[in-house]
Amino acid sequence: VAGDIELKGGTDVLHANYWLSGLVGHRLKHQLGLPLVTTFHTLARVKSLGGDTESVVRERAELEIIGCADAICVSCPEELSQFRSLYGKSPGALTVASPGVDTAFFSPGDRRGARRALGWGDKPLLLFVGRIQPLKGVDVAVQTLAALKRSDAELMVVGGASGTFGSSETSHVQRLIVDLGLTGRVHFVEPQPHHLLSTYYRAADVVLVPSRSESFGLVALEAAACGIPVVASAVGGLLNLVEHEKTGYVVKNRDVETFAGYTRRLLDDPILRRVRRTCGATIGCLLIIS
Repeated sequence: VAGDIELKGGTDVLHANYWLSGLVGHRLKHQLGLPLVTTFHTLARVKSLGGDTESVVRERAELEIIGCADAICVSCPEELSQFRSLYGKSPGALTVASPGVDTAFFSPGDRRGARRALGWGDKPLLLFVGRIQPLKGVDVAVQTLAALKRSDAELMVVGGASGTFGSSETSHVQRLIVDLGLTGRVHFVEPQPHHLLSTYYRAADVVLVPSRSESFGLVALEAAACGIPVVASAVGGLLNLVEHEKTGYVVKNRDVETFAGYTRRLLDDPILRRVRRTCGATIGCLLIIS
């Protein structure tokens, strides 16, 4: 990599994403004499707050990168606060640089048309979008469906197994579906490209984001941009993206009954759901523009 950079020339700065690339960036910085900007997206100490323990190797590597980086980008004010409380003052500049979504894809659209495109009828539809791994909490989404006690409601999971525990988490969720008597009411769809994913958002009544931790929470922003209300965990960047009782609801401690209560409130009140849709689309647009 260093040889290729030197051969092509014209490189002014290195930007590393995630901790493994950060290690490479750390080495290249000193080899080539270039400044290093790092975006972690998620950090070991932050994940541990949600009960997901990372390796000592990763934590040490992140500390090394933090000490080396000339600038560190975080996704939102909440991540900035977490970074400062868990890691102290960074030697390099610390800047909030929030991700965005492409409104050419993610914007309010025709709900009926979206449902026709997916072959979906009039049943209430809960949507979970994300990787199937313990961190993302798809098990909580399944338990929320059960706790609703509405036989007409169904859940669609758009995403696939990911990470070390992806396969075991998929098996756990499948067993949970059977144990809770939800067979045939939870539908799994493989990860979708943006131009198709927006159709799933528009077809949904409520988007569930029950993550253990989130540095940003892009799914919540995509849902807001499409005008769909969100019920999310009160963690990380979701606290910045979801305005409680305006664009949706945030749930402390990932409590299933509370998730179900807010979801039921949205399903039972079409006017409230419409208000949340409008507020979500407006605030989502403001966040994207800013």
